[in-house]
Amino acid sequence: MFMAALFTIARRWKQPKCPSSDEWIKKMWHIYTMEYYSAIKRKEIELFVVRWIESVIQSEVSQKLSYL
Repeated sequence: MFMAALFTIARRWKQPKCPSSDEWIKKMWHIYTMEYYSAIKRKEIELFVVRWIESVIQSEVSQKLSYL
């Protein structure tokens, strides 16, 4: 009886799955878009662009350093 219960629980239990690359890109794009439009609404677009460009530049620098 105990084994049957364990089998039923294991069969119905769904483990969380990792998001696919496409889902991850869509989520990141949505977050970026919402931040962009909220910066426009608050009239802080320059600050948003500076923060975004800074993260892009840091990413590019770290990629170049990893190739050396």
